[in-house]
Amino acid sequence: MPLPKRTMAEPYKIKVVEPLRMTTRDYREEKIREAGYNTFLLRSEDVYIDLLTDSGTSAMSDNQWAGMMLGDEAYAGSRNFYNLERAVREIYGFRYVVPTHQGRAAEHITSQLRIRPGQYVPMNMYFTTTREHVERAGGIFYDCIIDEAHDPANPHPFKGNVDLAKLDRLLAQVGREGIAYLSIAPCVNMAGGQPFSMANLREVAGWATRHRIPIIFDATRAVENAYFIQQREPGYKDKPVREILREMMSYGEGCTMSSKKDNLVNIGGFIATDNEEFFTRAKEMVVVFEGLHTYGGLAGRDMEAIARGIYEMVDDAYIASRVRQVEYLGDRLLEAGIPIVVPIGGHAVFVDARRFLPHIPQEEFPAQALAAALYVDSGVRAMERGIVSAGRDPKTGDHRRPKLELVRLTIPRRVYTNLHMDVVAESCIALYEERDKIRGLRMVYEPKELRFFQARFEPIVP
Repeated sequence: MPLPKRTMAEPYKIKVVEPLRMTTRDYREEKIREAGYNTFLLRSEDVYIDLLTDSGTSAMSDNQWAGMMLGDEAYAGSRNFYNLERAVREIYGFRYVVPTHQGRAAEHITSQLRIRPGQYVPMNMYFTTTREHVERAGGIFYDCIIDEAHDPANPHPFKGNVDLAKLDRLLAQVGREGIAYLSIAPCVNMAGGQPFSMANLREVAGWATRHRIPIIFDATRAVENAYFIQQREPGYKDKPVREILREMMSYGEGCTMSSKKDNLVNIGGFIATDNEEFFTRAKEMVVVFEGLHTYGGLAGRDMEAIARGIYEMVDDAYIASRVRQVEYLGDRLLEAGIPIVVPIGGHAVFVDARRFLPHIPQEEFPAQALAAALYVDSGVRAMERGIVSAGRDPKTGDHRRPKLELVRLTIPRRVYTNLHMDVVAESCIALYEERDKIRGLRMVYEPKELRFFQARFEPIVP
């Protein structure tokens, strides 16, 4: 249920702590240079506050840790698999579950089974690994998100919405057989963690039903989307997040899931579906790439942690506290005049590097340069979400040039306090006051796929 806008303490208490290590500026300058100015290549031990990602970085509960001691490590038919299956059925509503070692594996299997070469996969904006797997299967990504999502300053409350006119144009161009399925992401990552509305989802589901095109969710951050529907959409303020999530999932045929986000675990994922034929084929393929269909590359203890995390993630007090911490950091930056994506998203604050560093052209990777500068200033690790992440067009070889050039300050779940957020905000503010001193970068090593993980850079010397 919606909670009053008063100071809200975390709905848990701290039992175990991990010491953090602060380093000197000289040390950090050396380390970012060794890492090729790519924050992915820094060692964790050299990072003070790690906002690189919310994937697999959550703090698990005492209940989850207790569950891991009950791991049934039988090769076939582990009891923990059936606990996971039960949790998915009760919370997400899908009948069939195939575990995978993480979300990327679920994307791979889904793309290989459901895409014929030359077919289009419309998405409400791309995500890096999803598009990679679509293209590896011979598919073609098609952006069907509303135009407002490409404008970081636009305050539209549901910038993750699908533009039905764009879907109609694609359908007229390629026909129903030319579309493999709709890939719909709640709380669109590359747009700044922006949700879609339930009203828009109903319209999209109606369109998909009329044209017999399935919807498959990338459900990684679906609970955060359910929270925003509760807070922003008429008719939902008195409904629990658990109920809203179940309604959202009811409009799709299935989902791929990276359990490393919403499900509050360090590893794992799954495919869930109501399509028995797809389920049967996915069971067959998971054996080839992951493991038997009742463990899919996971230990029994990991499946148990996921199952328990699924129930914990839909607690209204928890999800409100989680999103409000993100809002706390975002509000501090807005108060200081720092340009960020608005409305503030569900899992991260996205700094608009174009407006932050207007003197650095996009081909000199301003978001990458800003992420590196943030680390040098304070030991805070963030990540680029701009031209580096977008990669190259496979046909032309040219850089894809997204309208959004962002630095993602990603908040792990149940890990940091708001004092840590204050440290991050103060570092961003200090950099903004001396932003003219930040220089662009040139890429000196570029991997062929998903280059943002391993690319290396060097500063451009005037």
